[in-house]
Amino acid sequence: MTSTPTPHTPRTPTPRHYLMCRPTYFDVTYEINPWMDVTKHTDNARAVAQWEQLYAAYLEWGHRVELIDPIPGLPDMVYAANGAMVVDGLVYSAKFRYPERAAEGPAYQKWFADRGYVTHTAAETNEGEGDILMAGDVILGGSGFRTDPAAHRELAELTGHEVVTLELVDPRWYHLDTALTALNGTPDQPLIAYFPGAFSPASQAVLRERFPDAIIATERDALVLGLNSVSDGYHVVHSPAAVDFPAQLREHGFSPVGIDTSELLKGGGGAKCCTLEIRPAPED
Repeated sequence: MTSTPTPHTPRTPTPRHYLMCRPTYFDVTYEINPWMDVTKHTDNARAVAQWEQLYAAYLEWGHRVELIDPIPGLPDMVYAANGAMVVDGLVYSAKFRYPERAAEGPAYQKWFADRGYVTHTAAETNEGEGDILMAGDVILGGSGFRTDPAAHRELAELTGHEVVTLELVDPRWYHLDTALTALNGTPDQPLIAYFPGAFSPASQAVLRERFPDAIIATERDALVLGLNSVSDGYHVVHSPAAVDFPAQLREHGFSPVGIDTSELLKGGGGAKCCTLEIRPAPED
């Protein structure tokens, strides 16, 4: 099921500023989500090669990409989106649910602080853009597995943006960015894609009311984390394992670009997990 797009809707890519972390130390050494299996071999060289393709695509499209140095002993640091949320130039630090990832939050916060960003040390448990996504001027906040709804209230008070809490109910979609992607962030016409089955009935009702024109993803695409995608307003990076999503994107005027991140999926993440967007202050 999809909405009916406006014919020939013009889409324009806009320059983005991203932070990424090369998966130098990527491995699956513990299990904190259903995708992780320590008994399966992880090919680090393949993970790095796949990450390099994603990095190169962003540069080719003219986006600014900065890199944070990977830290030994933090294999999941490649999932940069989880490290923080940057809204209007303000950095809201991550405070991870699991001790295995706890050191990542301070590492990302230090990177920003060292470069002059205003940072806020979160009091409430949250996992950055993994569970906090911008749709126009509204912030969508995931809860249920990793992020406490209290973090949504904290973020609303901190930023002045409305934060809409969405409850995830299936552990396969343990972060919001595994079940929902923001495609067009314009304040007047925010467009998202999401898989309803990942959300509670109440949250599905909120999404239908807020985003009546949303792209409704199929279960088979959601099951390969096809929605863990990155959009610059025109190009949309997605898992090539997604079957229906690329056609849905084309119908809405986007240019879908399949980039294989299957090795990184062994840790439970894809293109979006590897990409933290740095949103500048309005005057920048």
